Amino acid sequence: MVRRASGGEVLERAKRLVVEARTVDELRQAQAVLLPLEYGLTLAQTAQAIGVSVGWACQLRRRFILAGGRPEVDRPTPGGRRRENMTREEEAAFLAPFFEKASAGGILVVGEIKQALDERLGRKVALASAYNLLHRHGWRKLAPDKRHPQADVAAQDAWKKTPRHPPRNRARVAGPRGDPPDVSGRSALRSHLRHAALLVPQTHSPAVSGDGDAGVHVRLCRRLRD
Repeated sequence: MVRRASGGEVLERAKRLVVEARTVDELRQAQAVLLPLEYGLTLAQTAQAIGVSVGWACQLRRRFILAGGRPEVDRPTPGGRRRENMTREEEAAFLAPFFEKASAGGILVVGEIKQALDERLGRKVALASAYNLLHRHGWRKLAPDKRHPQADVAAQDAWKKTPRHPPRNRARVAGPRGDPPDVSGRSALRSHLRHAALLVPQTHSPAVSGDGDAGVHVRLCRRLRD
C-alpha cells in the first residue's frame, strides 16, 4: 500500500500560493506540497519537476506544513539586536548627559563613556561597545565648533592683527625708499686700504718710458689726496 503524502490541511493554501506566488522560491514550495497530494507524484518525481534535489524538496514541504501554509518570506525571521545591553530609549537616556556636556563646549571622551557603561552594566565591556553605542545615536553628525563657546571673539581678532615678529631690517623701515645709504662713517683705515689696492697693480706692471708713466702716477697721487 502506497503511503499517502502528508500536508492535506494546507493543500488549499498551496493551491492559492501557486497562483499568487511572487518569487520562484514561493512557487517551488507550493508545488512541493501540491504535486504529491494532488497528482500523486513521489518525492523524487516532485524534486525533478520543480528542479531541486530530493532533500531540498522534502525541506520545502516540511517548512510549509509546519508554518501552517505560510511561505517563508511571510514568516518573521530572527533578526534584530538579540544581545543588546539596553534598549534604544535607555541608551538615549544614558548618553544624554555626555551629549549635553559636549554641546556646551566640553569634550566627548570615549573612555569616560566606557567607564560609565561598565558601571551601568555591572561588568567590563569592550571599547568597541562604547563606539558602537555612540554610532547608533548619530555621534558622527556632531561637528566641532570653530570657536569655544566662552571665547572672547574681539580679543582673538585683535590678537590676529597684532604683528608677532619685529621687522627684519629696521633701517629700511625707518627711512623712505630710494634714499642712498650714508657712507660718511667709513674709517680712514678702510679708505687707505682701498687706495692702496689701486696702487698694487702699478708696482708689479712693467715700466713704461715716457710721459705716459708720469701721467698715471700723477692721477694716482691726486686720487690719494682726495
